[in-house]
Amino acid sequence: MTPWPGLDEIRSFLVLAEELNYRRTAARLNLDQSALSRRIQKLEAGLGFRLFERTTREVFLTQAGRDFYEENSEILNRYAQSVESARRIAEGKTGLLHIGYMAFAAPELMPRAMARFQEQHPHVQVKLRYIRTRGQKIALAHDEIDIGFLIGPFDHADYHARLLATEALYMVSHMDHPLLSQPEIRPDMLADEKIILGDMSEWEEYRQHLNSMFSAEGINLKIALEATNTVALVGLVAAGIGITILPESLVNLFAGSVAARQIAHPGFQSQTVLAWKRTSRSQQVRDFVKLAAA
Repeated sequence: MTPWPGLDEIRSFLVLAEELNYRRTAARLNLDQSALSRRIQKLEAGLGFRLFERTTREVFLTQAGRDFYEENSEILNRYAQSVESARRIAEGKTGLLHIGYMAFAAPELMPRAMARFQEQHPHVQVKLRYIRTRGQKIALAHDEIDIGFLIGPFDHADYHARLLATEALYMVSHMDHPLLSQPEIRPDMLADEKIILGDMSEWEEYRQHLNSMFSAEGINLKIALEATNTVALVGLVAAGIGITILPESLVNLFAGSVAARQIAHPGFQSQTVLAWKRTSRSQQVRDFVKLAAA
């Protein structure tokens, strides 16, 4: 099977088809005329038909040559454009980035990182997906997202994880809750309280984290109600049905509708980490991580 002609042969043909003069064409291509002739002969031999007719005084296109020129006249422009497009992707200046985030990253961490990234990479398209922490781990494994904002810690041999924030946990209650009169809120003071938390389908990772912290203090939380989203959860708390426990980033969203007091225990904290595959070679991923962690 005869191999397809190379780009050098095609470029030489296109320039000669425009100039119809070997001397001028060779000058444009920075070739000697004999090298140009060899390229054209090689191209014609590979194609199996003549592209040019030559006389001692002039060069002109055959009918097949005219058709070949018309079909390929934009090939060099398209090639240059494809090279530039690929270069911009390789340099992280364009492309597509899939990012997952959970509720605790939504108020500040994710938007701040996005603002920095889009300022420096305006031509990179970013697709955001709200996914619970466990779901993000699955999405990362299946290459459905490139980066995830997760509840930490996250330690896995296949992934990098960068700690973005460590937040204190707060008791959140209605405005007149009796515990608000106490000088501090200790974990044991919440043992008999009715707790309202997000349901396991959305808050599984966080609830396991809470259970671990309270169990270490010998406390079993009394879950009175579950809510499907944070707004509903805080609404139930504001109505006086129970209390909840939230990291500082979410508490700040609902200032004025509920009261909040930090839990006086150094271990009652929540971590947010940024995770991505160790095998990722994406410049966009590297740039986003750098900006998010700045």
